[in-house]
Amino acid sequence: MYYGWQHTGIGIGGWIVMLIAMVVFWSVIVFGVVALVRYLVHHGGPAQSATGDQAETILRERFAKGEINEDEYRAKLDLIRSKR
Repeated sequence: MYYGWQHTGIGIGGWIVMLIAMVVFWSVIVFGVVALVRYLVHHGGPAQSATGDQAETILRERFAKGEINEDEYRAKLDLIRSKR
């Protein structure tokens, strides 16, 4: 007697269903990893307002040290604020 996959067990239809299920499973895993990486890259960087605040802080420090004059300070401050 021959008991191969053709005569007993799940049959060819079962193998096809398992193959499709495996492809769907790994597709969900890959999609989840890609979505997580994109989310972390997008939300992990500094926010635009934080970058602008940091630039204003540096500009105020330079003005306080006398590295730039008031006209330069106002011009650069306007430029930073217009970029937001």
